[in-house]
Amino acid sequence: SYADTVIVVDDGSSDNTAVVATSAGALVVKHETNQGKGVALNTGFAYARSLGADVVVTIDADGQHDSAEIHAVVDPVLDGDADIVIGSRYLINRSEVPQHRVWGHRAFNFLTNQVSGTAVTDSQSGFRAFSPHALEKLSFSSAGFSVESEMQFIATDHNLRLVEVPITIYYHDAPKRSVWKHGLAVLNGIMQLVGQYRPLLFFGLSGLVLLLVGLGWGAWVANIFRSTRELAVGYALISVMLFVIGNIVLSTGVILHSIRGLLLNIADNRI
Repeated sequence: SYADTVIVVDDGSSDNTAVVATSAGALVVKHETNQGKGVALNTGFAYARSLGADVVVTIDADGQHDSAEIHAVVDPVLDGDADIVIGSRYLINRSEVPQHRVWGHRAFNFLTNQVSGTAVTDSQSGFRAFSPHALEKLSFSSAGFSVESEMQFIATDHNLRLVEVPITIYYHDAPKRSVWKHGLAVLNGIMQLVGQYRPLLFFGLSGLVLLLVGLGWGAWVANIFRSTRELAVGYALISVMLFVIGNIVLSTGVILHSIRGLLLNIADNRI
């Protein structure tokens, strides 16, 4: 036995997941419809909080992870050294990870590390451990598989201590989901997280690009006027439109950034 209590969130499965899990002694929380991994984790974490858990471990149910490694994953939490522990397949190269997954994970790691402010070697690992303090802060807006990336944003915003430990992962069969569809879904989720958690970066960068394009377009219109003494009205209007929209988008980013900072301070009782 590796855990005192096993919680299984049946996210609208059409098979006998709930029956099999219950017969094995697990506590089953059932969703009537499929709501996504993020919602399932919210449900499971809420149940764990109600039980007063000392440490919570998430592990994928597809047999990729070795339950014997749970002790290694929970130790930093139990020792008081971490709030979130990620089991990384890349800290020690002892897993035969398919090459397409390696490249995909590298891309997602780089993107998530840059925009979240917290760097890890395996941003997509589902084998993790959480302290009670982390459970209080973790509430996910992501419904899909970008929820692991969202944890890095939350860890940065709430100063949660995050460490990694090496794990082994096993790939038994060909992936059931399209690799490309899964990758695009995760990428789309990460971009949504940037807009939500880093509005100044998301809107500020977009607004700045529009401003620069508008200014460049305006310079081109001015050059035409100097050469011909005629105003290209259509092009001039486009320049003004780009400049105005860029200002609005940039201002939106600044305002949302300020509001988000205020809400974080309130949530963490800093004001």
